[in-house]
Amino acid sequence: MDYILSIIGPLAEGSLVTLKLFFITLALAVPLGLALALVRISRFTVASQAVNGYIWLMRGTPLMLQLLFIYFALPFVPVVGIRLPDFPAAIVAFALNYAAYFAEIFRAGIQSIDRGQYEGAKVLGFSYGQTMRRIVLPQVVKRILPPMSNETITLVKDTSLIYVLALNDLLRAARGIVQRDFTITPFVVAAAFYLLMTLVLTWFFQRLEKRHAVYD
Repeated sequence: MDYILSIIGPLAEGSLVTLKLFFITLALAVPLGLALALVRISRFTVASQAVNGYIWLMRGTPLMLQLLFIYFALPFVPVVGIRLPDFPAAIVAFALNYAAYFAEIFRAGIQSIDRGQYEGAKVLGFSYGQTMRRIVLPQVVKRILPPMSNETITLVKDTSLIYVLALNDLLRAARGIVQRDFTITPFVVAAAFYLLMTLVLTWFFQRLEKRHAVYD
């Protein structure tokens, strides 16, 4: 027990890196995903097809490959040639990747709304923006909670991929202690940290679903 208490400190520090990446990614990917979804379903064919191609690319290639490309290969891309530090590179990769997934969730939610509601809003004199903000999106939020919950929980676990960039996240902190002490206990404690984080998210989304279910 004393040993477990002694390693909680370093693992907690690693979890702060994990949580920082998690919250920044959500803050960037959710609004970007919504914007991409609106462009995806718009009547602007060129922009819609461009977003469709972007989503296909992000969802069709591994997140780890995207991480490695942004960190190692982006500096050698002609014209671009940007070299990002490790943590900003991780943020960019995660935000761009998860925005594609969130975009498809938002798109499916928006298109699930009956067309009659758009027509009714038009009769009432609502603009497209007012229709989306006051009528469509409030209903979409309720419908997309389950898939958003799944993606958000997956994001917590995917943060461990930043290990490849040598960032001292929860997993890397645990592995360092394992290599130092020759025991798998740090991995078990790290698993407990991940389970705790996913438990909190599961509880939060369940509360949201129950709250919105009141209005069914």
